[in-house]
Amino acid sequence: MTRKRPGEECLSLVVPMYNEEDNVLQLVTQVQAAMAASPWPWELILVDDGSGDHTVERMREAVARAPDRIGAVILRRNFGQTAAMQAGIDQARGSIIATLDGDLQNNPHDVLRMARRLLDEDLDLLVGWRRERQDNLWLRKVPSMLANRLIVAVTGVRLHDYGCSLKIVRSDVMRHVRLYGEMHRFIPTWIATVTSPERIKEEPVSHFPRVHGQSKYGLSRTFKVLLDLLAMYFFGRFRTSPGHFFGRIGLLCGFAGAVSLGWLGWRKLVDGESIANRPLLMLGVLLVVIGVQFICTGIVTEMLARTYFEAGGARTYLVRELLGGAASSQPAAPDDEAGAT
Repeated sequence: MTRKRPGEECLSLVVPMYNEEDNVLQLVTQVQAAMAASPWPWELILVDDGSGDHTVERMREAVARAPDRIGAVILRRNFGQTAAMQAGIDQARGSIIATLDGDLQNNPHDVLRMARRLLDEDLDLLVGWRRERQDNLWLRKVPSMLANRLIVAVTGVRLHDYGCSLKIVRSDVMRHVRLYGEMHRFIPTWIATVTSPERIKEEPVSHFPRVHGQSKYGLSRTFKVLLDLLAMYFFGRFRTSPGHFFGRIGLLCGFAGAVSLGWLGWRKLVDGESIANRPLLMLGVLLVVIGVQFICTGIVTEMLARTYFEAGGARTYLVRELLGGAASSQPAAPDDEAGAT
């Protein structure tokens, strides 16, 4: 459970790529130049996400140049950036994992500086902050700024730039997180579910304009971000107790329905008014039924969650380090003097 000493660290750089044939070899050259000063062993893992151009051929050329340092993962089809990033992380062997884009907009020379800070400050995740972002104002910067503020408001993890792909993370922490859908932009929030948010920081990094290829981002991703944010909110807060989420809604609906029916009952019994044709009667009954359904759904989800954690051997907690006698799987034997009579 103890972490490696500084001299035993190893750095893995993961770069997902899609239709980046003009950037592959140049990226590899930049990474090799940046890593020449690395005090740790390192590897570069390129991931092709079902490209339709010559990206795979360029990756083969790069691997042939330095097969001990460079590896490639070729996916069968286009699964999306999140899946491609997860595929690279699954293949990474380093104790520290760096992720960055393959469009040459991230600077590989920032990786070592960030890795040193991660180790010196004993952090679990260090996120790049593109303070001087070189992208279109209205199509990229403004939507990103609004999305970042919304994510911070919902998740509570305060960062300036969730969308920056340049991140440095400890592999023993990242192994407890699986990325699905379009969740790569929420890596800090997912990491915050397995470690303290205080161990997540950000670092200003360089950012360059795209020279080759076309951007794969646009306003169409805004709706995906909103849906992913809802999912992130649910899993972040109710992953181990989903019944609380559905139960709250059920209690709220049931209470509103009960109050409505109670008020109508009062008017009927005390004032003698006819309530058969009152719309509030149907609304009250409907709210009570909906409340009961949500509470039952909460009970079912609680049972499913318990089945998941108990049958799968999953735990509701994660240990960062064990000290003293806790580090041993066997209890200490009693002292001879204590056992003597």
